[in-house]
Amino acid sequence: MLVKTLIPPSGTTLEPFPMSVSRSDIATVAIRNPAAPRPAAGWGRAFWLRQIRLWHWVSAALSLIGMVFFAATGITLNHAADIPAAPQRVEWTGTLPPALAAETAAAARRQDAALPDAVADWLAPRAGIDPRDRPVEWSAGEAYVALPRPGGDAWVAIALPDGAVTAERTSRGPVAFLNDLHKGRDTGDVWRWFIDAFAGATLIFSLTGLGLLWLNAGARPSTWPLVGFGLLAPVLLVILFIH
Repeated sequence: MLVKTLIPPSGTTLEPFPMSVSRSDIATVAIRNPAAPRPAAGWGRAFWLRQIRLWHWVSAALSLIGMVFFAATGITLNHAADIPAAPQRVEWTGTLPPALAAETAAAARRQDAALPDAVADWLAPRAGIDPRDRPVEWSAGEAYVALPRPGGDAWVAIALPDGAVTAERTSRGPVAFLNDLHKGRDTGDVWRWFIDAFAGATLIFSLTGLGLLWLNAGARPSTWPLVGFGLLAPVLLVILFIH
C-alpha cells in the first residue's frame, strides 16, 4: 500500500482534532494560513451587536449608582407620609457691629442684589448660615435672605438701621435630604446638570438594551410578550385607577 504524507506549506498550521473524534470521522485535515486575507466584517449583525454591547455596558457602568439611588429614593418618596420625621429648628439672634450695620443700610439704599461680603463673612460662623451671593429682599426697615436647601430651610433677617439679626435653620432629616436630591429641589445648577447627564446615560442604557432584545429575540420567544407587558401594565393602571 502506498501511503502519502501531507506536508503543509510553510507558514500554515494544522488544526488539532478533538480527542472525542473517532478514527472513522477523520477524513481530511484542515489547513489554515494565518497570512490569508479575511473577509471584511462590514456593517452586518455582528458589527451592530458589538457596538450595542459596548455602549450598553459603558452606559450601565456610568449610570449604575445613579439608578440605585433614584430607585431607592423613589420608594422613599412614594412612602414619605409613612416615614416619621421631626423637623429640627435652630434659631440665632445677634447684632451687627456698627460699621457692618451702616454698610448694610447703605446697601439697602442702593438696593444691592446681595448682602455685602463683609456682612456675610460675619454671619456665616456665628449663625451657621452663609448668605453670600444669595438674593436679598429689601423692605422698609429690613433685609431678608431666604436660603432653601435640600432636606431643610434657612433664612436670615436684618433689621435696619440698628443691625439686629435673626436667623433660623431647619432640618427635616436625612431621608428628606435624599428625597430633595431626587427631585432636584433647591440643589443648585451643578446637581441639575448631573441629573441631566445621568438621564442621558440611562436613556442610552435603555435604548441599547432594547437593541440587544431586538437582535436576540429570535432565540427567546418570550422577549416581546414581556416587553409588551412592561408597556401595557402602566398604561392600564393609568386608565383604570388614575382620574
